[in-house]
Amino acid sequence: MVYKHPLVLLGMKKRGFGVGRWNGFGGKANPGETLEENVIRELKEECGIMAKDIKKKAVLNFFFEYEPLEYIEVNIFGIYDFAGEPVESEEMKPKWFRIDEIPYGKMWPDDIYWHHLFFSGKNFKGNFFFKDFDTIIRHELEETDAL
Repeated sequence: MVYKHPLVLLGMKKRGFGVGRWNGFGGKANPGETLEENVIRELKEECGIMAKDIKKKAVLNFFFEYEPLEYIEVNIFGIYDFAGEPVESEEMKPKWFRIDEIPYGKMWPDDIYWHHLFFSGKNFKGNFFFKDFDTIIRHELEETDAL
């Protein structure tokens, strides 16, 4: 997610996992790539901007009932300075939103639970347990000093 108060940059996912949802930018790290290098590369590939000041803000784990022994770990970074203007890619269509106009109804359902922590500058971690891609069974969130 790219955050530059009072706007947030989201991307409409055009293909793959999460297609049709507004989301932050990112993806799997390449072998030997640090999380920070991954953030910089994915932002450049998905919306054409170059991150200059990034900070890790959260780690979230996503569990799905249909695969109880596997989970997806997502590292959330704030982007506090960047170069360039967002452009559409094959994967994402970027758009700036005012924080009070974020389209939660067209996003992953967990976002509404943790965005307030992110926007207030908190570091946090959590777990989300999904029945399916649209139904959260339960969740756990906590602020933390260390990530």
